[in-house]
Amino acid sequence: MERIKFWVYLCFLIPSLICSVFLLSYLLSNRTLRTALHNHAIIVFLLIGLFYQATLYPWMLYYYNYEGIWYRSSLFCTIWTFIDWGLYYTQMILFAWASMERHILIFHHNWLLTRQKRLFVHYLPLVMLLLYCLVYYIVTIFFPPCENTFDVTQMTCVVLCYLFQSFALYTYDTLVHQVLPNLIIVIFSIALLLRVHWQKKRVGKSLQWRKHWKMTGQMLFISTIYLLFALPITLMNLLHLCGLSRNVSAQLMDYLFVFNYCMILLWPFACAWSLPQLKYKLKSVFDFRRQTRPVGPVTLYAGRTILQQTLSS
Repeated sequence: MERIKFWVYLCFLIPSLICSVFLLSYLLSNRTLRTALHNHAIIVFLLIGLFYQATLYPWMLYYYNYEGIWYRSSLFCTIWTFIDWGLYYTQMILFAWASMERHILIFHHNWLLTRQKRLFVHYLPLVMLLLYCLVYYIVTIFFPPCENTFDVTQMTCVVLCYLFQSFALYTYDTLVHQVLPNLIIVIFSIALLLRVHWQKKRVGKSLQWRKHWKMTGQMLFISTIYLLFALPITLMNLLHLCGLSRNVSAQLMDYLFVFNYCMILLWPFACAWSLPQLKYKLKSVFDFRRQTRPVGPVTLYAGRTILQQTLSS
């Protein structure tokens, strides 16, 4: 099973890493795209995903390649758990906020007309949520209220103690950081689709509606990726909170975790597909190459034809 996981993650990791670097360079090098408010959340997610791809997945590949025979220090295991657990739910919470903010960007853009409004409505919530998540998971993982358990035979070699010894903290983490973000993503994504559809019926297919539909399609496509890969794990954790024994669902959770780890690797492709500017740019590049290839032969053939006509006359 470890060899299968190794090859699956390796086959996804290389193109995903290339796609992440390409997308970040594309978004950050273009001033218009870099300053567009609806791209800021995507840039943050891509940066978190790139950090995942450069650290966590190579470690996983090393672990699977040597079939779990890898001694690691307690500090390294704790850092691993912080990336695997803390950053994962950080990007989920940030995406939940992005799904709500998309309503502001489309239907309440007057809230963002001035620099001060953009600071309080757009930048400050993103920064505050990011700081909250980082501080929360640094405290609960590196300075827990109880003693974590270390098991170097497992891939994630730290068992967080508060998941079993602090019911209040475990309940808060499950409901606020897992269940609530998924509910927000579902509710606000569906609401966004309905609002844009209602706008089409009210004003028709105007230029403004097409712009809003592109932003909506971008959010819906990425939301689908999140829900397909993240929602099953969240539902199982909610069942565990309600009393389901972990021993009963242990085998199912193993498969769900394998499925869930693919989400970060598929995330850059979802972002690339949802960026219409990128598709148009790539299409224009390939069209330009196809148009420029026949220039030499056509010119040469035309020259020969003219020369033959001149000699014959």
